Amino acid sequence: MSITKVSDVEFGAELPAFTPDTSIKATSTFAAAVGWGGDRPGRFNDHEAAKKEGLPGALVPGIMAMGFLTSMIHAWSQAANVRHIDTVFRAPLLADDPCVIDGVVTDIDEETGIVQLDLTVKNEKGETRVFGTADVSLPLA
Repeated sequence: MSITKVSDVEFGAELPAFTPDTSIKATSTFAAAVGWGGDRPGRFNDHEAAKKEGLPGALVPGIMAMGFLTSMIHAWSQAANVRHIDTVFRAPLLADDPCVIDGVVTDIDEETGIVQLDLTVKNEKGETRVFGTADVSLPLA
């Protein structure tokens, strides 16, 4: 079902799972695009260099992970306007580690068109790496 307005949304509905590109190529490209890399070039594009910094491997930048959440919401509904995302990073999200983003509708305000979503990013082992909430607005009609 296509979600085009708030009346299309059901409380407790699960959003389709979303699998983002967490490849080292993608994290490197993202880091370069936002101007990161000069002071810590290995953190996002080189597993061995990241390990020398005490990290478990090259990271997916936090704001890139938040972008994944936004992409997942827009895959669910192109009509959604993301008003706010709040995240908690429980553990590093590593480059080259596939992950899945899940979401569920936790509140609907039919009068304002605001829908609240709970979002979770898990790795292949099922470990929660990032979780949070998003408030999105949808057309009333």
